[in-house]
Amino acid sequence: MQALGVDIGGSGIKCAPVDVAAGKLIAERVKVETPRPATPKAVADVVVQLTRSFGWSGPAGITFPGVVMHGVTRTAANMDASWIGLDARALLAEATGLRVGLINDADAAGTAEVTFGAGKGQAGTVVMLTFGTGIGSALFINGTLVPNTEFGHIEIRGKDAEKRASEVARELQGLTWDKWAERVDEYLRHLEALLSPDLFIIGGGVSRRADKFLPLLTGIRARIVPAALHNDAGIVGAAMYAPGPAVGG
Repeated sequence: MQALGVDIGGSGIKCAPVDVAAGKLIAERVKVETPRPATPKAVADVVVQLTRSFGWSGPAGITFPGVVMHGVTRTAANMDASWIGLDARALLAEATGLRVGLINDADAAGTAEVTFGAGKGQAGTVVMLTFGTGIGSALFINGTLVPNTEFGHIEIRGKDAEKRASEVARELQGLTWDKWAERVDEYLRHLEALLSPDLFIIGGGVSRRADKFLPLLTGIRARIVPAALHNDAGIVGAAMYAPGPAVGG
């Protein structure tokens, strides 16, 4: 019950083999910067490099930072526009020579968290948010995924929310934790008004520094917790979507 998880992000591509039953990496992950421009061929070349670094020949699950429908990438906000409308699953399967499943990156991370992490056993509505190059989102109703929500593109103050409140926005704009938390708080209030969730899970690399900002989020009724799997959630969730009877589809 092992699969390779490949997590394609706007700034980095991470990869590791995963024990799918336990939800744990079975080798140290490898990370490579996302090429610029992030064209399909350039990204596929990196994915091939990563899969070969593990000598992998089994199934693989791969994430993509955009809407994925039946293996076709429909949006690419932080990637090259040539991904839009591409049968990316077929491209990556041909490039790697592996059986490949493809899923939205935040949906993968959320699936890992509700199965093994901070959302395990949580009834009702759960929203997973990944703060990185952009803001990814995953919505679960009693454990069932509602795919491709892309709540990072909700407009706040005339801009996509991720342009104001992502981790990259915090870094590029030199925001203090206090100032950034104000923006995240405003963003979460918008989502809470729309969805009335029972739980927010905050993921991405910033989840490792949750003590810096979670205590500053005061305008939210829902419970807010950091991702238990931190930035490995996307790899674990990707592997869960690798094709084959041992994994989840």
